[in-house]
Amino acid sequence: MAFSTRRTCGRNWPRTKRMKLMPLGDQAVLAYLADEAAAVRFAGAVRAANPSWLFDVVPAYASVGVFFDADQIRAADVIAFLRGERAFPAFTITQGADAPRTERYFTIPVCYEMQLDLPRVCEVTGLSADEVVRRHTGAGYTVYAIGFVPGFPYLGYLPPELCGVGRLASPRVRVEPGSVGLTGRQTGIYPLPRPGGWNLIGRTPLTIVDAASGFFPLRVGDAVRFERIDEKEYRELDGERLGPGGRPDRDRGQ
Repeated sequence: MAFSTRRTCGRNWPRTKRMKLMPLGDQAVLAYLADEAAAVRFAGAVRAANPSWLFDVVPAYASVGVFFDADQIRAADVIAFLRGERAFPAFTITQGADAPRTERYFTIPVCYEMQLDLPRVCEVTGLSADEVVRRHTGAGYTVYAIGFVPGFPYLGYLPPELCGVGRLASPRVRVEPGSVGLTGRQTGIYPLPRPGGWNLIGRTPLTIVDAASGFFPLRVGDAVRFERIDEKEYRELDGERLGPGGRPDRDRGQ
């Protein structure tokens, strides 16, 4: 799912690291960028340009898929368009604190008492349960991709102390919606009941996807933090939708 590149060459878009562009079938172009932050900004710039032939823009870690109407334009012309610095005059791949940021912020409540694999995570990391929770809630995350089921946010990156916990040897047949898991350097939230092999360490009471009504509040580039709640708070919030900032919509009069 994730693509990355560390190549350096050329000029135009990035001043130090130029993206690599290549056709992806006959209806898309894949752009490899220097890092995840650059991919998020590049995707936003392409969406803002909104050429008539554009179907969709799909970021995934350090790459961006640009999908187009093949009846209107060829892949070679899309590549030429994306390489043209003038097409996106406001775009920059400037790194550091001065880089432009467009993400929204969500704080998502999680009950860590409703866990299945916290003991396994403790065993692998050498941390106590409270230390695992403290580090998980103490970090800030970015939504770098959406998949493998509709609305599943791939969040990066875990603090170093929580990295390296592998997937379960035998994936579960069913993971309940709202389950918060981690593996490798990533954490994420299962939005729908599906099989899964991540280590489950908690559960949010909030609905983060309602496919029937088209409710998909999280998108690539959003910033996410987790907030610990107890089982009483979980029951009070159970079934509410994720709202602006992370709390339920009803709390904000929506």
